[in-house]
Amino acid sequence: MQLICFLSSAVFVLLMGAAGAQTPVKIGILGDRSGVYSDIGGEGSVVAARMAIEDFNPNEHGLKVEIVSADHQNKPDIGSALARQWYDRDGVDAIFDVPTSSVALAVSQVTKEKNKTFVDTGAGTADLTGPQCTPNTIHWAYDTVALANGTGSAMVKRGGDTWFFITADYVFGQTLQRDTTAVVEKNGGKVIGSVKAPFPTADFSSFLLQAQASGAKVIGLANAGGDTINAVKQAGEFSITEKGQALAALLIYSSDVHSLGTRVAQGLILTEPFYWDLNDASRTFSDRFAKLFSARKPTSNQAGVYSGVLHYLKAVAELKSATDGTAVVSKMKAMPTDDPLFGKGEIREDGRKIHDMYLFEVKKPAEAKTEWDLYKVLATIPGKDAFRPIGEGGCPLVTATAARR
Repeated sequence: MQLICFLSSAVFVLLMGAAGAQTPVKIGILGDRSGVYSDIGGEGSVVAARMAIEDFNPNEHGLKVEIVSADHQNKPDIGSALARQWYDRDGVDAIFDVPTSSVALAVSQVTKEKNKTFVDTGAGTADLTGPQCTPNTIHWAYDTVALANGTGSAMVKRGGDTWFFITADYVFGQTLQRDTTAVVEKNGGKVIGSVKAPFPTADFSSFLLQAQASGAKVIGLANAGGDTINAVKQAGEFSITEKGQALAALLIYSSDVHSLGTRVAQGLILTEPFYWDLNDASRTFSDRFAKLFSARKPTSNQAGVYSGVLHYLKAVAELKSATDGTAVVSKMKAMPTDDPLFGKGEIREDGRKIHDMYLFEVKKPAEAKTEWDLYKVLATIPGKDAFRPIGEGGCPLVTATAARR
């Protein structure tokens, strides 16, 4: 009898342990935490990831989720070394955020080598889902093609048919200039000049003077973050827009516009996939975020981290494992995307996340009711029109059937 009781107790303990077993998941938020892109991601991306985990409620799905974070300092060698350390030594299953296209491309290759998962929300280069696509990478929020199709097309249609680019001299700026040039020329415009600016840059005066001297109707800023803020401020000091030239900020975030203020940024045309004041769901999320993050509203990159982490956890819960990155990404592609910030969408075979983009204009100071009341919506761009057709990117993962869609 004692032996039977002992065995029964042991079986009960084993059963309880099995019932309480949880799948471990470790997420790395790899971003710029100290440089020109820190405001668009940084600690705010960590906050957004934590919110996604809280809303998913891992315990209900048998997951135990942990977050780590690091600063890649906008350097590909540091970013790839951190990714390798996380995967090899620290047990990280997936990396999110990663602004700076050169870093993102490096991290994507390490992720493929280690068969983990990479969901990029911060980098712009469309090459992530083009010739450098991998079965382990998803590009979530925006890319250089979508920005060009939004802002570039709109500016030409408004009469800005001659362009001069001030371009950040690394892969993001070069790709953004390339993709915007294609859109400008497709719409009947012409690029009459360009200049490459070191990344990052504090003084844009010589570059702006060259752009001004070109006589181009539009000066395209193919940069982002602190570089864009500096360029727009200094363009105001040169009274460039007052003298008849338009300024196109090809990638600018709400945090950048908030930093500039509507007095300086008013009238800028821009394209983003998310804005905090779009609808009730975006406002509810953004109010929660602001309470956790120094009263700041989320950027589209931070919103992308939330959305991407949420979808990733759904896929891992279905698989009951996070270890095989190719399997996780395949499951993410197979599942329709749906969340309160980006709505319904899909992830294509090439890893491109498809959702609507929005064309915005920065409000005049008199139109802004609060300090974060920055944009008015000019147009909604359906995802199928915003992003590059799947057959045109050169991604080797794309089947012949998909390429004909």
